[in-house]
Amino acid sequence: MMDSDDPLLTERARKLFAGPIAFLKSAPALQHLPAPGVPEIAFAGRSNVGKSSLLNALTNRNGLARTSVTPGRTQELNYFDVGSPLVFRLVDMPGYGFAKAPKDVVKKWRFLVNDYLRGRAVLKRTLVLIDSRHGIKDVDREVLEMLDLAAVSYRLVLTKTDKVKASDLAAVQAATEAEARKHPAAHPQVIATSSEKGMGIAELRTAVLEAVES
Repeated sequence: MMDSDDPLLTERARKLFAGPIAFLKSAPALQHLPAPGVPEIAFAGRSNVGKSSLLNALTNRNGLARTSVTPGRTQELNYFDVGSPLVFRLVDMPGYGFAKAPKDVVKKWRFLVNDYLRGRAVLKRTLVLIDSRHGIKDVDREVLEMLDLAAVSYRLVLTKTDKVKASDLAAVQAATEAEARKHPAAHPQVIATSSEKGMGIAELRTAVLEAVES
């Protein structure tokens, strides 16, 4: 296993994310997925957890992933190519837990995501985003259990850490790490991030590259 504190790995991750990154396609169903030729890193999270903002911060591009105040806007798997020549792909998964979406949309989401997670051999890691203002909710736990059952390696990432007090953040991070330890497929360490302030972004880039090369 690689050391995520390795400065050489961190520098390679910085350069990679500073290089070519492009939207590839949206896949509304499994038959539309690109050929599984390179590693994939998927992003999952509740609607409005700040997933698009984090993807934009991670790639240092304002408009790569569309941000929306409307929960449940993304209903497809959105693919982004990283590197030239291609090194790996980022996969933006539809947000879960949206209350306003019709039941058939929620059902379609579950089938699409479940089938993708279970059947995608090139999926190296899923990053599950947790809003640091609210911590882990029951709907998050359902997804963590789904990932455990699919035997998909995943890591919890706290978002919007600039919106909470330092003492509250420490408590949320401790509780999130305690939850991670209960799940067999979860990485034990949680990364705390802020898209607005740039906190944890370099660490997250390094963690992504580490997972790609593991």
